Amino acid sequence: MSSKAKILLIYTGGTIGMRKDFNTGALKAFNFSKLLQRVPELKQLDCEIETFTFDNPIDSSNMNPQEWANIATIIEDKYNAFDGFVVLHGSDTMSYSASALSFMLENLAKPVIFTGSQLPIGDLRTDAKENLITAIQIASLQANGHPVVSEVCLYFEYKLYRGNRTTKISAEHFKAFTSPNYPALVDSGVNLKIRSELLLPRQNSNDLVVHKKLDNNVVIVKMFPGMSETVLEAILAIPSLKGVVLETYGSGNAPTEDWFIALLVKAINRGVHIVNVTQCSGGSVNMGQYETSTSMKEIGIISGKDITTEAAITKLMYLLSLNIPLKEFKAIYETAIRGEIGE
Repeated sequence: MSSKAKILLIYTGGTIGMRKDFNTGALKAFNFSKLLQRVPELKQLDCEIETFTFDNPIDSSNMNPQEWANIATIIEDKYNAFDGFVVLHGSDTMSYSASALSFMLENLAKPVIFTGSQLPIGDLRTDAKENLITAIQIASLQANGHPVVSEVCLYFEYKLYRGNRTTKISAEHFKAFTSPNYPALVDSGVNLKIRSELLLPRQNSNDLVVHKKLDNNVVIVKMFPGMSETVLEAILAIPSLKGVVLETYGSGNAPTEDWFIALLVKAINRGVHIVNVTQCSGGSVNMGQYETSTSMKEIGIISGKDITTEAAITKLMYLLSLNIPLKEFKAIYETAIRGEIGE
């Protein structure tokens, strides 16, 4: 019996799995069962690699909760047969997917690492090979018979991040992602520098629980100077609406005008959960620090603290699906459940 780690490579779609058709110049997905032929360097890794490809690989712009459930189901079905999972995914919505899967996979005790690339794997200057090889290498790391990493992560351009702490920052640079409020878990250089103290503690006893239903009756509203009362009222009055991620200014500030606060109160009284997150690329919401956020604190707006918008909206979908009592929702949301938020 082999002692090598077994890694399942799940291809959902995206640039990393594309190759250029020499006749038309168009990009199309290649056969991932022939991955070792295209990336022979993988044979040097001290692990066994198997591949699983979506029947119909999708552009990540078409990612949605059902596709997240499909990824989660694959991991659930193959969980006991593999030591780690690498999910190949288009970069545009990768942070949303990594955040969603972190909440959907409760009691995760193995690595699930998202990666992709800015250029196709066959391109001469591609970043795909390094991202793919290192993501697999990290997923296969073991210590005392257990995976070193046991959470949902995102690997891109020499950095392994906690997945639900990431956001995409560039459409053209190889350094496409950042983790604004939490350090990288692993730095890839000549050696892999693993920051063990930053990793989530490994789950020892509980079995994996997979949550496949998310409630997408939610919306992200970005504040801007001159926002219309009529527009905001229309959004908050959507009959099926259950949750709002409100992107405010700075440390959680918003207008103090009576109509604005009144609309929020009306929505909250209707049972709509409103989460305050900052528009800034880094930093935290601190309601009450300025007068312009004191009113929101007083009416019971949920503080997103230093959570990313991607994690905020997917956490909202996840918690809403659990039918948590109204009085308990705020406290649960403001508590870290997968390392997505600072204490």
